[in-house]
Amino acid sequence: MTKTNSNTLFKTLLGVCLLWVFSCSNQDTYDILILNGNVYDGKGGDPIVTDIAIKDSMIVALGEFDNAKANKIIDASGLAVSPGFIDMHTHIEPIMELNSCESHVRQGVTTSLGGPDGSSPYPLKPYMDSLQNKGVGMNVAYLVGHNTIRRNIMGLENRAPTAEELKAMEAEVDSAMKDGAFGISTGLKYLPGAFSKVDEVISLSKVASDYGGIYTSHLREEGLGLFDAVAEAIQISEEADIPVVLTHHKAIGKPMWGKSARTLAMVDSARAKGLDIKMDQYPYAASYTGISVLIPSWARAGGQEAFEERVADPVLRDSIKNGIVFNILNDRGGSDLDRVQFAKVEWQPELEGKTLKYWCEQNDLEPSVENGADMVIKAQLNGGASCVFHAMAEEDVERIMKHPFTMIGSDGRLVEPGMGHPHPRWYGTFPRVLGRYVREKNTLELSEAIRKMTYLPAQSLNLSDRGLIKEGLRADITIFNPETVIDKATFEKPHQYSEGIEFVIVNGGLAVENGEFKDIKSGIVLRKQ
Repeated sequence: MTKTNSNTLFKTLLGVCLLWVFSCSNQDTYDILILNGNVYDGKGGDPIVTDIAIKDSMIVALGEFDNAKANKIIDASGLAVSPGFIDMHTHIEPIMELNSCESHVRQGVTTSLGGPDGSSPYPLKPYMDSLQNKGVGMNVAYLVGHNTIRRNIMGLENRAPTAEELKAMEAEVDSAMKDGAFGISTGLKYLPGAFSKVDEVISLSKVASDYGGIYTSHLREEGLGLFDAVAEAIQISEEADIPVVLTHHKAIGKPMWGKSARTLAMVDSARAKGLDIKMDQYPYAASYTGISVLIPSWARAGGQEAFEERVADPVLRDSIKNGIVFNILNDRGGSDLDRVQFAKVEWQPELEGKTLKYWCEQNDLEPSVENGADMVIKAQLNGGASCVFHAMAEEDVERIMKHPFTMIGSDGRLVEPGMGHPHPRWYGTFPRVLGRYVREKNTLELSEAIRKMTYLPAQSLNLSDRGLIKEGLRADITIFNPETVIDKATFEKPHQYSEGIEFVIVNGGLAVENGEFKDIKSGIVLRKQ
């Protein structure tokens, strides 16, 4: 070989090497690569097998990345890859103490909407600032609560507000919306919301509407008064010009079993008129709330001391007892003391998990409805208790779930093992939908269940950067095994995490890896823009 040819070959090889080095140095290194997964974009269509590249909290590309580099590579072969689940109804009140949000993140939830049923932090801005500074395991958004606002201005007064009081409540809603609330919630079954009239609620909802907010409602009644309560929510939507979510929609009490067919028809009729009416729902035939829900609201006006005074009056006590008997027979009581199960009883923790029937028998009382009503009064005098009420029909649960505008909302409270005797929805809502109602019962197609957990709630909250797997959106992603995903929490043994949720990514951070929770707190506090 001549010297000239040798120099030429050397230069050629050097150029190739430099080109290779330059190429390698400019090759993207992603934070996470998800390979070979069955990717559901969230809109309800069939999945596609593709790869997802994540960098700096964002989905930066979809396609094939056989030779790409990443700090973490997830082989999702055989797994479903979904947008992160969005919980439309969450009791995140303990979040300052349970800010890792493990009980929710382990379900695949990456975003939760707090402030439901009329109760919320107030004022919102300092609370949300403190939470962001503390760190949080999932994204959280807030509604402003009507009950909170009314209590701030009027206490537990059973009357309409004065013009000045209404103006003061409107000002507080306005302030919360400016702070980033996503809308207003009501708990018209609870105090003091039960004392409000529809005109008051419409006035406050108009303020939220001016900021593009939504209205979610624990309806005034979910039993015998359900139809009127749904009609009231529809009226609020129309007169306040605001999207409405009938939250944890249900038909409760034996007389109402099967009646969801009518409430869904009412929703369809309202939507046909151009109103934005949706629902959220948890996948259980039992609810959870305070035992005071069995007590007529008028008896609790003015607070606990006023209730004690009324109960001390034999005539008023008799009226209160009759109201409780009615509610046991026709509403939350499910017409059976065994359907009322204690969940959190600070004054007698050994009752947790036991029923109202058991408590009667423990006190050598016949488990009659009348004796059960007396024990409800006793429980409230002791400071109240939280209960699970087994008073719904499975046919209604499935019918509501199938409606195209029903979203999934756990109505669950942040929890950790050992905290009382909670409703199993606190641990199992989303895996239960995927395991029981998709795989086992075929109530929903998997793609439709995912839409109800992701894109539909994102649309409802106007979250344009979440709820889909799409380039340029936030990397909130849940990866699960559709053949094994299932809830494990039961009414008898609720403190059990679900199975089959393999990976959860929150803002590009790996919060669950191979089913193991990572306490990285990569969530953020969302504020409506």
